[in-house]
Amino acid sequence: QVELVESGGGLVQPGGSLRLSCAVSGINVSIATMAWYRQAPGKQRRELVARVTADGNTNYADSVKDRFTISRHSSNTLYLQMNSLNSEDTAIYYCNAYAWWGQGTRVTVSS
Repeated sequence: QVELVESGGGLVQPGGSLRLSCAVSGINVSIATMAWYRQAPGKQRRELVARVTADGNTNYADSVKDRFTISRHSSNTLYLQMNSLNSEDTAIYYCNAYAWWGQGTRVTVSS
């Protein structure tokens, strides 16, 4: 049984940082293609934020390049380090592995 549980969201001021975590069971994070998506308020679709492939390649949405970093840990956890946050980063962030999704964690960037 696959389960993805996100944590680490919250309220942060513009320019601040957050690290999101996704605790994964049922899939080996180190050899899977994993991703973070987000859904902004009022938007119907989730957008890809960052992805790490099974062989370790990463790709990012243009809007987060050089600010966000996706990584995975031997504890079977996926991370998203988010720096220099701005209001456009406000969204619910979801962890994804193939057909499976977490429940999401909310990030609000506001002063």
